[in-house]
Amino acid sequence: MMTESPISGCFYFISDQFYNDLPAPYLMPNKSSVDGRQINRPCFYALEDTSTGLYWVIPISSRIEKYQSMAEKKIKRYGRCDTILFGEVLGHSSAFLIQNMFPVTAKYFENLYVNHKDNVPVRVDGAFEAKLLKSARRVIFLVHKNIKGLIFPDVLAIEKALLAQMQS
Repeated sequence: MMTESPISGCFYFISDQFYNDLPAPYLMPNKSSVDGRQINRPCFYALEDTSTGLYWVIPISSRIEKYQSMAEKKIKRYGRCDTILFGEVLGHSSAFLIQNMFPVTAKYFENLYVNHKDNVPVRVDGAFEAKLLKSARRVIFLVHKNIKGLIFPDVLAIEKALLAQMQS
């Protein structure tokens, strides 16, 4: 668990405790090792919801072709795709999976994703961040209006449980 407060716009890893406390179908699970190598995955872009005190976290993936195909199908069908966006993280293309985002409280942030080359938090460029925030906030708004099928996990149930947890 981190000691400092999370910063909106930075990348984090979520603790296993979150998944233990709030088990829910369709959450992207933590992976601590792949092929015997220690890793932290997935990495999440965090944005703060100042109205609730919760953070919404968006997982990123390097599987660009897979998600490009999914995004193209959504654009063909709906004329737009706010649930999968593509940007750069540390010079590498990444898919930002708004369709898999979920809310968390600060206590579930395990650690900050830091560029070890210069020891600063990893960020995205400002123009992409504005686009990402616009799409994420739009999807959160629509989910709160009971529009189904935008986000895979039941984020409203998770949000309700987290808000109750914050009040107790």
